[in-house]
Amino acid sequence: MAYPERLKNYCEAVEAYLNSCFAEETLPQTALLQSMRYSLLAGGKRLRPALVLEFCRLCGGDWEKAIPIAASIEMLHTYSLIHDDLPCMDNDDYRRGRLTNHKVYGEAVAILAGDALLTEAFSTIAASGADPEVISACVGILASAAGAYGMVGGQILDMEGETRTLSAEEVQNVHRLKTGCLISAACRMGVAAGKGSAEQLAAAERYAGSLGLAFQIRDDMLDVLGDEKALGKAVHADENKQTFVTVYGLEESAKRLAEETKTAIEALSAFSDTDFLVRLTEALATRNT
Repeated sequence: MAYPERLKNYCEAVEAYLNSCFAEETLPQTALLQSMRYSLLAGGKRLRPALVLEFCRLCGGDWEKAIPIAASIEMLHTYSLIHDDLPCMDNDDYRRGRLTNHKVYGEAVAILAGDALLTEAFSTIAASGADPEVISACVGILASAAGAYGMVGGQILDMEGETRTLSAEEVQNVHRLKTGCLISAACRMGVAAGKGSAEQLAAAERYAGSLGLAFQIRDDMLDVLGDEKALGKAVHADENKQTFVTVYGLEESAKRLAEETKTAIEALSAFSDTDFLVRLTEALATRNT
């Protein structure tokens, strides 16, 4: 199957699953569920779920059975965005072209919606129907990637970087944790769901490491070069932060983006039928949204 069709299939399958979640309308906590769904169903690339499903397929698994696992990482990612947008964090008014969660539901409900999505991510894996060893592996991968030694650790380093000058190595470490850890988790969860080999897991980790850096470099470039309407959020929002662009400049950042993209693609040699991931990696490197 060609890249566009496979990506469409993955995204539609995950979207349908997410649309079935938290849809009860008669429970007393309906306002919370509505807030969760507001952000969860706001669109986006669905990159992380697609990576779960594709690595599952590459390892010989049935990707359709891995949809709940793929959806779980999107729940967790969405929680991180809701909290990132809060006034105490990045204080953003728009996300994906519409008002951020706290602008619609208030700060308290937005915090609780994020808390609930974080928790429900693990509940979704537990109820996925996967083999116990797959559930255990995926819970462990996602928990370690999201916590103090992963995404949340990267978030605090990012905030601290607003008050002092970071070295190039420190900037890279911030984004390896804040952005890269969840991308790595998606790839590793896909290998776990497909019961892949240790060699495939190591290759997925190498791929994800470079993809995560490439993704963030392009994100930082778009904050300078992007169009607010196309991005669905404010540009120049990171001017008070230290990014790849502020450290290296646009030209050097573009070079590093190309290098990390090349390295990511080279890491896929442990797999066959990698056209989808190659095309996806190249598309992310040149994206405008």
